[in-house]
Amino acid sequence: MIEALKTGRALLLAALVAASSSTWAQWQLDSEKSAVRFISIKNASVAETHSFGSMVGYVNADGAVQLVIDLASVETMIPIRNERMRELLFRTAEFPSARVTANVDPAVLEAVAGGGTVATELALALSLHGVERELSVPVLVIGEGDGRLQVLTPEPVLIRAEDYTLAGGIEALRKIAGLESISTAVPVTVHLVFTHSG
Repeated sequence: MIEALKTGRALLLAALVAASSSTWAQWQLDSEKSAVRFISIKNASVAETHSFGSMVGYVNADGAVQLVIDLASVETMIPIRNERMRELLFRTAEFPSARVTANVDPAVLEAVAGGGTVATELALALSLHGVERELSVPVLVIGEGDGRLQVLTPEPVLIRAEDYTLAGGIEALRKIAGLESISTAVPVTVHLVFTHSG
């Protein structure tokens, strides 16, 4: 039953990405090799790393990038905490996914096509919990000879919970877990692997 639900969510995410793609994708996300991780800091000094298990995305020939993350796939290694994050923080029944859109200069894609690496600043839009905000994120774009493309953040990106109306959810988590504090500034790291499909 759980596997069927996971498969259903993955198909839904794929349909959302496909419906919004203006041209055929040149690189499809390899979700098995990709990772989006975030760090929670509780009681001022205890840091724990969490991740998401399901996401889909693409980069097309024009440099358009899209990534859709299934928030219900959050993995903290503690089942009850997964459930609390889904229900109290992300409220996945109402806001099932986070979406990132961006545009990479086609010149960057050309530069890495033969196996090069380019460090650049990427302007992107993050839609999360019903709020969309613009961010400027340093990234490394790495081309590989086997047709793969990697996009990663060389340093954590700081996401402020209050910018996405998530501070109330963090406070709810703090209370139910009996903690003194949970930081509302959340470091996020991204390592995406795309496989050439065109």
